This record gives sequence, structure tokens and C-alpha cells, in this order.
Amino acid sequence: MAYDKELAAAIKAASLAARLCRKVQKALLQSDVRSKHGRNKSPVTVADYGSQALVSFVLQQEFPGEFSLVAEEDSNDLRKDGDGEIVERIAKLVNESLTSDGSYGVSLSSEDVLKAIDSGKSEGGSQGRHWVLDPIDGTKGFVRGDQYAVALALLDRGNVVLGVLACPNLPLTSISVAHPHSPNNEVGCLFFAEVGRGTYMQPLDGSSTVKVVSAVENPEEASFFESYEAAHSMHDLSSLIAQVKYGALSRGDGDIYLRFPRNGYREKIWDHAAGSIVVTEAGGVVTDAAGKQLDFSKGKYLDLDTGIIVSNQKLMPLLFDAVRASVAQKSKPQP
Repeated sequence: MAYDKELAAAIKAASLAARLCRKVQKALLQSDVRSKHGRNKSPVTVADYGSQALVSFVLQQEFPGEFSLVAEEDSNDLRKDGDGEIVERIAKLVNESLTSDGSYGVSLSSEDVLKAIDSGKSEGGSQGRHWVLDPIDGTKGFVRGDQYAVALALLDRGNVVLGVLACPNLPLTSISVAHPHSPNNEVGCLFFAEVGRGTYMQPLDGSSTVKVVSAVENPEEASFFESYEAAHSMHDLSSLIAQVKYGALSRGDGDIYLRFPRNGYREKIWDHAAGSIVVTEAGGVVTDAAGKQLDFSKGKYLDLDTGIIVSNQKLMPLLFDAVRASVAQKSKPQP
């Protein structure tokens, strides 16, 4: 079954959201106001809510009769704050984005924006279709002026059938080569994948689409992705990572991604839905530590065995052996 219309809408929504986020990040870095907190008035909060409101609005316009969104944010904190300034800032950014696109000819009120944000309260599941959104995956990277992604996927009866990763700060050329930046330091990538049709990458402006495949076979040549933060992980097994690196891995920038959260941490579907299909449609493999495919049909959370392993088909058997040995070693009583 083709999802041409859905993929086109997802690319449009994620691209608009990424441009909104890039605009906010530029202002953030110029002002050097980098707190993630502060009664929901920080720039990263504005971008996070603005991204979700924009994606939600676009998808509802494109699919008014069949819309369900599982997303990270809701408007509760914005409404409790009692200060309309932050919502007005979000609405202004959303409306500027819609005006620049020119497709809809509407201006959203603050209440319209709050309702759009709250449209992401679906629980998902195995029935029907559900969009899955992380409006900014990698908020710490966003604050630093580093990598982050707008991650959008579509579930159809519990299966991920398409995914889009908009990565505003990722160089167009591989970050693994000797000269990691594209000509003129050009950055801004959009990865998209549809089940059975492969993974593609294009600049955020939509030009020059190319198919991407990752296929390193020699484990001695394989590279691990590491992230700046590791707050949710066991440091000796893996580290916290943003979905932008799913996209980078799909094109061969790296070859192995291990994610083993601390006990008690539950993985959310919006952290992996888009990235997983981008990797698998590029020929990669995404499983839990027992080798089972990730199950996105259970609602907002993934029911995992230990952790997540991402690589290609040649390296995966060796990775399973290494992970099992490492976990077994950690399980032994210490003298």
C-alpha cells in the first residue's frame, strides 16, 4: 500500500517545523539565553511547543477525517502559567511559518495554537492510523546550538509505515569523512522513508534527493555513535542519543548504536518510530537486546528486553554476542 499523500504531508510538516526551530535557535544563540527551564519561557520551550502546534495543524488540514497524533507535549503547563506572553510568542512563530508556506491562508489565535498542541494526546495502539511526533528530539543539543531533530512517523495498525527526520544542523555531507562539512558549511538535512521504498535524504529546501544505504561489514572498521549527554544510560554500555543520529547512521556516518537505559526508564515510541524506519529502509536493523523487532502497537511506550541495538545485517550477529557477554558480565556478583 502506497502512502504518497501521507509522506508528502509529513515532509511538509516536518520541514516547516524544522525551519521554525532553526529560527528560534538562531535567536537563542545570539541572545545567549540558554536555560531550558524558567517557567516555560525559554526559547527551547517556545520551539518545542511551536513545532508540535505547527505539525499538528498541517496534518489536521491534510487529513481532517482521519487524524490521530501521539506526541510528547500538551498545553497544561502553558495554561497553568497564567501568562499569555509565551503562547503569543508561539502563535506568532506558527503564523509566520504558515504565511511563508502560503498553503493555508489562515491566522491562528493563541487558543487555536493551544488546541493544536493538545491534539497530540492520542494513546496510539494497534488499531487505525496514528501519527507519532517528537517536536524536538535532542533539547540539550538544541540549547547548545548543536544537533537535534524534528521526528515524525506514521503508524498503520501498529506498524511504522513512514518516517521523517528533519535535522537542521546536520551537514549535507557525511560527518565521518576527513572534511566533514559540505561546501560553504551547508547544513540542514531531511531524511524520509516509506515501508518497502527505501530511505532518501535531501536538503531542507527540498532539492537534490538521494537514496541512502549503510553497509559497513568489517567490525574493525565500525564506528560507535557517542553523545554529549548520558544521563539516562549506563555509561559503560551506551549513551543518550538524539534521533538525528538514526539519520546519520542510515547514510553510513556511523555503524553501531547501542541504547541501554537505566532500570526503570521506559522508552517512548516518539523517540524511535521515525528513526527506526529511516534505518531499516536503508538496509539497517533495529531490534531490542533479544533480537526482537520494536513493537510500536502497545501505546505510548515500548515494551523492551533490556535495550535497543541498531546496526546493519552483517554486524548485528556480532553485536548480539558482544551485548550478551557484556550484560552477563554485569550480572555477575562482584567480589
